[in-house]
Amino acid sequence: MFERHAGSERVVLVSLDFGEPDYADGLEELHRLADSAKLEVVGLIEGRRARPDPALFAGTGKVEEIAALVQASEAGLVIFNHNLSPAQERNLEAQLMCRVVDRTTLILDIFARRAKSAEGQLQVELAQLGHMATRLVRGWTHLERQKGGVGLRGPGETQLETDRRLLGKRVKLLKDRLVKQHLQRTVQRRARLRGRVMSVSLVGYTNAGKSTLFNALTHAGSYAADQLFATLDTTTRQLYLPGAGEIVLSDTVGFITRLPHTLVDSFRATLEETINADLLLHVVDAASPNRDKQIAEVNKVLAEIGADHVPQVLIMNKIDLNHIEAGVERDEYDKITRIKLSAKTGAGIALLREMLMQKVSTFKLPAVQSASRTLINNEYHPELD
Repeated sequence: MFERHAGSERVVLVSLDFGEPDYADGLEELHRLADSAKLEVVGLIEGRRARPDPALFAGTGKVEEIAALVQASEAGLVIFNHNLSPAQERNLEAQLMCRVVDRTTLILDIFARRAKSAEGQLQVELAQLGHMATRLVRGWTHLERQKGGVGLRGPGETQLETDRRLLGKRVKLLKDRLVKQHLQRTVQRRARLRGRVMSVSLVGYTNAGKSTLFNALTHAGSYAADQLFATLDTTTRQLYLPGAGEIVLSDTVGFITRLPHTLVDSFRATLEETINADLLLHVVDAASPNRDKQIAEVNKVLAEIGADHVPQVLIMNKIDLNHIEAGVERDEYDKITRIKLSAKTGAGIALLREMLMQKVSTFKLPAVQSASRTLINNEYHPELD
């Protein structure tokens, strides 16, 4: 019987082409995700299929090829650039004799490494438990046996049922703690509303340069690096604009293609700064050949969390990489819709500050401001209204 291993830092990547137009982009992101997780990639297996194999996802011949590479490279972990079912993971592990994880598990692992704040850690654990709930039977056949004996439960409850019950208790505890965290943010937000302070949030695809721009504006010293998901915890600072007053600027977690729904649900509380913002600065990597698709992906997630109604200005960052001059673009109503700048060199930052001063000068709070409804894992908490 195959025993699950803890895995190692030596990994084999697997990416199958099912005819998607963005296959090459997805493969590049897989390498960057592995690099962000500090894994040593010892090999890559690619292939083309019309559809996933129900049992092994990759098919028997391809699995044999993966197994040969795993044995030759002494890898302890195989990562699929796809979402695997619990049964597929179990079958693959039995065939490959090593641990197998999918893209969602890899992203969750990166989030677990990067979360620093207490709330961020709670949100990551909640997302992990949501993913784990469907995989309790994966690789542990002892969970299917009933447990009895002195001091233990009655013979009617299996170990699997016990684990599910304990997991459910932990999930409820995490949700309760997140509700308390939200109450604290609600009090802070109401204080800002009483002070008539405009709220601005930075959003964008991961590694678009949000934290670098945040630091350039606020001198906050937030962690910024050329890697995916360098920022997980929302950071908020007051920004003084000469002649206009103060705004509250928030730096948020970046998005990515096929962002796991468990993460979107768990981080919904953090993303409330985005939902309740008065203006979104949508930061885009102007040097990326996939920028249009990344913009669409971010807007898709914004719609999913209910922030698609918030006005936004596109910030075309990293213009120093493709030698574009700083500048602004306006719509037919003479409103600024796009600013080209470099957060790294500072080119165009003055244009952004000028735009924010104009926004603040015309900012008016609604006559009636109600607290937003909080959804944690799609559950409404009326005590927060």
